[in-house]
Amino acid sequence: MNKYSQRENNRYNPQSKEPFTISRSYIELFVECPRCFYLDRRLGLGRPSMPGWTLNSAVDKLLKSEFDILRKNGARHTLMEEYKIDAVPFNHSDLPVWQNNRKGASVIHAKTNLKITGVVDDIWLNNQTQDLHIVDYKSTSIDGEVSLDGEYKESYKRQVEIYQWIFRQMGFPVSHTAYFVYVNALKNLPKFDGKLEFKSTILPYEGDDSWVEPTIFKIKECLDSEAIPPPSDDCEYCAYRHFISQELEEKL
Repeated sequence: MNKYSQRENNRYNPQSKEPFTISRSYIELFVECPRCFYLDRRLGLGRPSMPGWTLNSAVDKLLKSEFDILRKNGARHTLMEEYKIDAVPFNHSDLPVWQNNRKGASVIHAKTNLKITGVVDDIWLNNQTQDLHIVDYKSTSIDGEVSLDGEYKESYKRQVEIYQWIFRQMGFPVSHTAYFVYVNALKNLPKFDGKLEFKSTILPYEGDDSWVEPTIFKIKECLDSEAIPPPSDDCEYCAYRHFISQELEEKL
């Protein structure tokens, strides 16, 4: 049975005075394709859903548990020592909220009345400057060394820049340096033995959140418009809709 239908709730209403929530992932969707964003947030027609990445979620949960043990004691992780990062896991009473997929860190952008939210994996406190470092966990399985090179990894960089912007708006001193804790499942072992083995790496990234607020204004303008925006040139979803519509018109 087809479960896809137009969503009635959680849609933007230009007449509403209540702040409208825009998550980090929806900012990314807007950057990817304004049309897909508009169809979802304004018209309730989201992209088809996909199953979750359960193995990645398991790795995230284990990493959080590992850093939480150190957080209680104000201790550094061995990876921090290996990469000479003078920081400890940040201990704050709201951290469970900021890490909660149904809540997250949030701030209301007063000029647009949009509530910008983001769910962080972790935050580290710099022992020297007392600035906060945004930390994101990534898991993969590739040959060779992990890196932040590649077109699709630009979204990773935007992700931490949005988090940096949110926490600065919340009043926290946030370092430009974010860290990716990258774990790479090894494939060159002689046998599986019922377990995966990972190589862990920390990749620093110097973020620049100057693009975030201008994008929020563009999002507000898009939401307020009665016109559906054009698709991105490289949006596969919009291209699929276009070619399928053409094929159906020719066949019917």
